[in-house]
Amino acid sequence: MSKPTSSAPSQRMLRVGEQVRAALTQVLQRGEVRDPLIETTVISISEVRMSPDLKIATAFVTPLGVSDHEATVEALNRNAKFIRGRLSPHLRQMKYMPEVRFRDDTSFDNYKKIDALLRSPDVARDLDAGEDEA
Repeated sequence: MSKPTSSAPSQRMLRVGEQVRAALTQVLQRGEVRDPLIETTVISISEVRMSPDLKIATAFVTPLGVSDHEATVEALNRNAKFIRGRLSPHLRQMKYMPEVRFRDDTSFDNYKKIDALLRSPDVARDLDAGEDEA
């Protein structure tokens, strides 16, 4: 009998993803990556998603105070092998060191759009009409 497949990550994937996120944060905070763009940019790592076999880690990053996120993400991906090597002391318990891939985190933009929609006059009018009826 086969296992039911689920799109939700397992507890193990979530735990390892959080460990990788913490290790990535430490490596970037210490300035171990010698790239001028990475050294001068504050980078927030909001989430790390692990593949089911724990061999690929996709890190969602947001460069703070920078308008061109793509350049920073590209610089991180260029230095991914070096960063992977720097992660190994932090993740000694893992059988395989995951390959790290960096992606731009667009969730904050989505939150901004939803907030703007909720604050729009049309929605406010509909909410006011609902309060009048109650």
